[in-house]
Amino acid sequence: MGDKLHKVATVLKLDSADAIYRRLVSHWEPSAIMPGVHEPPSIIEDKTLPPEFPDLLARMQFLDLVTYLPDDILTKVDRASMAVALEARVPLLDHRVVEFSWRLPRSAKVRNRTTKWILRQVLYRHVPRALIERPKMGFGIPLGEWLRGPLRDWAEALLQEKRLREAALLDPQVVRRFWHEHLDGSRNWQYLLWDVLMLEAWRERWT
Repeated sequence: MGDKLHKVATVLKLDSADAIYRRLVSHWEPSAIMPGVHEPPSIIEDKTLPPEFPDLLARMQFLDLVTYLPDDILTKVDRASMAVALEARVPLLDHRVVEFSWRLPRSAKVRNRTTKWILRQVLYRHVPRALIERPKMGFGIPLGEWLRGPLRDWAEALLQEKRLREAALLDPQVVRRFWHEHLDGSRNWQYLLWDVLMLEAWRERWT
């Protein structure tokens, strides 16, 4: 809960809906961990999008469609399915379904704070309501606990201050502070630390 409140507090300081969206879908601000470095321009910061998509919901949906979907969700599906030689399909991404969904009014997507409204109406015809009307359940792993437990030695080796300083890529003090706060349980920095660990594991393997 403390971590969620911290994120809400940082979001409330932002001055636009687009900045809030960017913060919610990001882990690190590059300048916070890489002094003097600024993120190169990307579609998320494209100033031409608001005129093209004046409705904020449509704008966020478009950004999710061209970033989060191919770079995260579909990547995971492809890796998991191909690892076991399984041919996976994503029927909701049929171009006719996508085109139809873009023509739908907002009321067909969100109604009385109920999301995916029209899809739920279809599901109600074929799936018991009790299987639909329940909290969302993801496939998350207990990464935070693993970093404090069985993965601790591996992570500590990659996050050594001397090692980080020699690489001269990340601010060692910032990384170490996040690591110590995670270990003592005062904060849960699992995802931000995992980003750093993946970079360092890659660097150890290929450089």
